[in-house]
Amino acid sequence: MVPARCPGPCAILALALLLGCGVVLCLGQNDTEPIVLEGKCLVVCDSNPSSDGAVTSSLGISVRSAGAKVAFSAVRGTNHEPSEMSNTSMTIYFDQVLVNIGNHFDLKASVFQAPRRGIYSFSFHVVKVYNRQTIQVNLMQNDYPVISAFAGDQDVTREAASNGVLLMVEREDRVYLKLERGTLMGGWKYSTFSGFLVFPL
Repeated sequence: MVPARCPGPCAILALALLLGCGVVLCLGQNDTEPIVLEGKCLVVCDSNPSSDGAVTSSLGISVRSAGAKVAFSAVRGTNHEPSEMSNTSMTIYFDQVLVNIGNHFDLKASVFQAPRRGIYSFSFHVVKVYNRQTIQVNLMQNDYPVISAFAGDQDVTREAASNGVLLMVEREDRVYLKLERGTLMGGWKYSTFSGFLVFPL
């Protein structure tokens, strides 16, 4: 496969990287939306390049890793929360990681820290059991509540507060779940918290 629609300097650089990077894709000078196909490198011709997560030349060309995937999914496998995880911060803790591509979810703190700027998808499902109180769960970004979910039906033994969102996240932003209202006494086994990078910016 050969690069297409590249102006002179970009075409030269793309060809030079072709052998070392596998499949290389280069867009037009003013096209800022990269398309990742296969291989290890991506060449993006951009008149306003960003250095975030990329090596940028003076020609307005960014070379990024096309294999930088980010995804996590954590689950609560037990109902008991250890005493050292007492809810002084009201953070909702998880005890098992099902997926942690890139290792950016800290299980002990139950906090995801973004490795790069981009659009991320987050979802959560927090279960309350035998609890007649209403609970409110917030998805927090850098200690700021972004979305909430409620569970307050007193006539059921098990109920879940669930929600999901797409967020623009900056590098090193922290995302976690906080119990804003109520308690999780009685357990929250099978609760989940997941997220992944949709595309970088």
